[in-house]
Amino acid sequence: MKILAIETSCDETAAAIVEDGRKVLSNVISSQADFHARYGGVIPEMAARQHLETVNYVVQDALSQANVSLEEVDAVAATLGPGLVGALLVGATAAKTLHLLTNKPFYGVNHLHAHVASNYLDSTLEPPFLCLLVSGGHSQILHIPDYQTIRILGETLDDAVGEAYDKVARILGLGYPGGPIIDKLAQQGNPKAYPLPQAKTAEPFDFSFSGLKTAVLRTYERELAAGIATEAILADLAASFQHAAVAALVKKTLLAAESLQLKTIAVAGGVAANSALRKQFEAEISTRPGWRFFIPALKYCTDNAAMVGAAAYFNPLTQDIGMEVFSRS
Repeated sequence: MKILAIETSCDETAAAIVEDGRKVLSNVISSQADFHARYGGVIPEMAARQHLETVNYVVQDALSQANVSLEEVDAVAATLGPGLVGALLVGATAAKTLHLLTNKPFYGVNHLHAHVASNYLDSTLEPPFLCLLVSGGHSQILHIPDYQTIRILGETLDDAVGEAYDKVARILGLGYPGGPIIDKLAQQGNPKAYPLPQAKTAEPFDFSFSGLKTAVLRTYERELAAGIATEAILADLAASFQHAAVAALVKKTLLAAESLQLKTIAVAGGVAANSALRKQFEAEISTRPGWRFFIPALKYCTDNAAMVGAAAYFNPLTQDIGMEVFSRS
């Protein structure tokens, strides 16, 4: 089964052809990151206009690279939310137009489920497993007992970890997007230079990053006042921030897995591309006999359409209602 999938939830215009939910025949992404960088973040109206100008071209490229004609596609899928409303409308309208023109089934997909499903691409992963979903908008620990069910075990009480990365990068004057910049800079710094806090939450699997972000701000202001905010200080602050954030993510995910007696862990979302997070999980899992760890290839971590195609294939709820209900338990 070949699915033509479209993703336009934020600032990536993407289209892909995915076969049987796992084999990626093409995966085309047109990023707006450079365009929005001058504003320090995504401007929703401008993002929608960029999608409108680009979506037809990426769909054509996806079909061409897969060497598949529109008539050979079995279904069309698109992200319906969550995301920027105007941006989502562009992708959904394009997909529904193709659905009407070709009489192919239309599958609406939840963006968060698509990130989870990115772990199915070029992979043997099957439920049940635990998934840490970390992105610019979400930080959640999810229990995936089967393809159709997602249960939220814990989530952030304030900032998502990706949002915290962007805000810390802004505090330190490093630019946008903050995740890749801090990850690179942190490799030059000392992660133990500043003992930054990890928040304590009432629920054991919840996260909080606002206090960590504020601690970075206060520390940086103190160093500025002392006249010692050098490049080395910035690297140490970036490394210390990343160390604290990653430690909280890994610790609580492992705790949740142990509580459910699950030995298979996956990570998904844009922050899954973070080198420190990947290394820390791999190190921890390697010390636990019988445990397995899955993480998407870097090209499937950030927003892309291949993950939308996988989600449309594996979750039949998307065929009928478009957006699954994420239940907290």
